[in-house]
Amino acid sequence: MLRLTFIRFSLLSLSPMTYCVALKLNAGLVFLSDSRTNAGLDQISTFRKVMLYEQPGERFMVLQSAGNLSITQSVRELLESFQLHDTTTDEMLTIWNVRSMFDAARVLGAAVRHVHEREATALQRAGVDFNVSMIFGGQIQGERMRLFQVYSAGNFIEATGETPYFQIGESKYGKPVLDRVITSETPLDEAAKCALVSMDSTLKSNLSVGLPLDLIVYENNRFATDRIVCLDADNPYLRMLHDSWGERLRHVFDSIDDPAWDGGQTDTPIRIHSPRAHPLVKVGAPVASLSAHGLGAGNCPPAALRQPVVPAQAGLSMADEYQRLQTAEEQARMQRQAGLSRR
Repeated sequence: MLRLTFIRFSLLSLSPMTYCVALKLNAGLVFLSDSRTNAGLDQISTFRKVMLYEQPGERFMVLQSAGNLSITQSVRELLESFQLHDTTTDEMLTIWNVRSMFDAARVLGAAVRHVHEREATALQRAGVDFNVSMIFGGQIQGERMRLFQVYSAGNFIEATGETPYFQIGESKYGKPVLDRVITSETPLDEAAKCALVSMDSTLKSNLSVGLPLDLIVYENNRFATDRIVCLDADNPYLRMLHDSWGERLRHVFDSIDDPAWDGGQTDTPIRIHSPRAHPLVKVGAPVASLSAHGLGAGNCPPAALRQPVVPAQAGLSMADEYQRLQTAEEQARMQRQAGLSRR
């Protein structure tokens, strides 16, 4: 009985420790998802976490999901036929008849809330949280492409020109390369490459994310796509990207000078005098002479109080300087990208 209870709980709590990323660019949309799901160290499975809804010439939509597998599967199954009553127009809205991606996202949010109303109490009794997050994007005839992130309550936010991508699941490992490379102006194939590098970094650092990968690339105003591929460990492009990225990262790392602690012949010394940042003061054992004057270890000021005082504005000034450098780097990168586009 105990074993049966454990199995039932494991199935209920089967949760994709996944990684999904979606990019919204001027040229189109990119969606990439892994397929590993686990309910413990010894229950690893493969489940696809992306659905593509297409009516060629009229609408194209993609749904990516992360969270409790039973919940995400219920929402995905329900979404295909779910109807939302629009009190303004008295229409029954579905993803197949709405005239905007915003209304399609509303239908998805209502489907999430419907599953919550139906399942949340039973899941709570079993000690399982209602945990789901989704990315939903696409284009409907008559409007621009749109990309949304949908939460467990059915509410959602939309990607903007300043934030042209969303991630769900194990996002931290793949985020740095996206922040450094992706803008709304990034070409579609370059964005797909960047998404794969982001996924490769996550695969390298987190065992709960795994192959195969589902990649979908959509061109603006096409309302259909044939750029759909499933990449496994034998895919030649994925293997080339993995090897090249690792090798060139190492090459770049090796090309950066080591810190020169003794000064010497270097244009970039690590030890410099700064009015805003002072090195730590070492904390040593109590001196014997202090004890003779009644200043034992218990009477000495705390070590933190013996550190040099940092001006109140130091942290802010350093943050401003860092932001200035980041802005300059971003502007230079966008200028290079614009130059390549003109060629």
